[in-house]
Amino acid sequence: MIRFITQALGGCLIVIASGLLIVMLPLLLLTYALYSSVLYIVVWLAWCTRNRNVLLVYSNSPNWQAYVETEIIPQLPENTIVLNWSERSTWRNSSLAVRVFRHFGRTREFNPVVLVFKPFRWTRTFRFWQAFRAYKHGRPDLLLETQGRLIKYMNHVGVDAS
Repeated sequence: MIRFITQALGGCLIVIASGLLIVMLPLLLLTYALYSSVLYIVVWLAWCTRNRNVLLVYSNSPNWQAYVETEIIPQLPENTIVLNWSERSTWRNSSLAVRVFRHFGRTREFNPVVLVFKPFRWTRTFRFWQAFRAYKHGRPDLLLETQGRLIKYMNHVGVDAS
């Protein structure tokens, strides 16, 4: 009898949780879409209207810091927004750059990453983590390819490098 009651309660909880999920999931998706849309509009208005189209996030890692600073940054526009992941404890969480990075950079292979914005286009993300991992093991081809795709895309959409 106790087993029957436990199973019945478990079944009721599953039904209730499923109902909540059915109600909450569209709300969560709508909230995410609204937040993304607001971020896009703010970036387009605050950054792109002033030709600030690129956000770079990297760290002081010995695997890529020197390369990023000597080979990648010089090819980016002079007014590129740069965040140093190693200094994230000093970041203001309310700043637009940090919010944009956390939203569009996501949580996987985000360091180093370059985000390119152009009005009325989706953000283009260039993740360098895998490329630097291959580079560290003597295979520079993926790094050169990723870097080349970044430069080609910036030229294609009219983002002027320095």
